[in-house]
Amino acid sequence: MQVMVELSLYPLVNEYIPPIQDFIDRLNNYRDISVSTSSTSTQVTGDYGVVMKILGEEMQRTHEEVGQAIFVAKFLNFDAMQARKSS
Repeated sequence: MQVMVELSLYPLVNEYIPPIQDFIDRLNNYRDISVSTSSTSTQVTGDYGVVMKILGEEMQRTHEEVGQAIFVAKFLNFDAMQARKSS
């Protein structure tokens, strides 16, 4: 099963852009997921288990490095083949 997660990160620090960029850069280093970034959120798409493992590790790392930070996420599970057939 595939999943698409739309994430927004709000670090509770004065210099908030560097932690956001660092998180996005780390996600872009993974070959097993697709990452698309806009001005307000980042979409991560891939195999459900792989995406959840990566996000868990990277979100934890962000909390350890930044301290307090808010992640807002929306999850959509889908079958990529079925989605292509429907379009």
